Amino acid sequence: MAETDTATATTPRASIGDLAAAFSVARHEVIAQVLKEAQPYIEALRGKTLVIKLGGSTLHHRRDALEDIVWLRGLGARPVLVHGGGPEINDWLARLGIASQFARGLRVTNAQTLEVVRMVLGGKVNGELVGLLSRLGGQAVGLTGVDGGLLRAEPLAPELGAVGRVIAVDAGPIEALTAAGYIPVVAPLALGPDGGVLNLNADDAAADLARGLGAAKLLYLSNTPGILDRAGGLLSVLSAEQVRALVADGTIAGGMIPKAEACLRALETTGRVHIVDGREPHVLIRELMTHEGAGTMIERAAVAT
Repeated sequence: MAETDTATATTPRASIGDLAAAFSVARHEVIAQVLKEAQPYIEALRGKTLVIKLGGSTLHHRRDALEDIVWLRGLGARPVLVHGGGPEINDWLARLGIASQFARGLRVTNAQTLEVVRMVLGGKVNGELVGLLSRLGGQAVGLTGVDGGLLRAEPLAPELGAVGRVIAVDAGPIEALTAAGYIPVVAPLALGPDGGVLNLNADDAAADLARGLGAAKLLYLSNTPGILDRAGGLLSVLSAEQVRALVADGTIAGGMIPKAEACLRALETTGRVHIVDGREPHVLIRELMTHEGAGTMIERAAVAT
């Protein structure tokens, strides 16, 4: 039996017929309108590399996101999935009686913790995502940033232990896989200067991978609708300059600051960065193929009005 998530199993799905009845229009009119709206977006994404980061906090809602990724591959895009796994790591550390420690918002990674991180990210989570993508009709290959020297890093700070900062990306392994029709699934681990393994923040790993690949888009599936204003309203479109201003005035605060910084770094070579709520059904398709979108889209320069 195919894997199901709680949210998927308990949330009723509206069919085309249901939607047509709700809006008192013919079924074929709904289909035609959906295709008409999506067509230019589909054409724009054909052959383009999309780096998609699935946060550890949204793994329980992964089925819809993975279905979207399989559809995007089928439509001619080249999606690359980067995943986190923080909650799973915390769970396994607790089971093994190892305390979780954080500094500067990052996991302190000693030798014992690194073993668990490698087991969870490179083994359990990565393997589960590859397996589910395969069951959904995709061809997926799991790897870490260590494989093929994909991500090379240096230690970030002595107090963090085996935590790295990416200094080089070899796009070769990803480009070979996507050219052959595969969906790469990348765990955020990197090759250190001495041949050892370094743990990476998944947001940073996705941003650096997007930069190295020259991706058309970087999408973060997080546990937030996007970047919010002070009143809690969603900011749908922002420029890089506007994001910097929101950080400076405190509107972007706390854990959203490092994500915003990763977005800005990616924009040096990546066309657009999106932050969407990974808990929402088929949020990738909504963000990429509808006029309204679903979250926050960040561009290098302000959008002309």
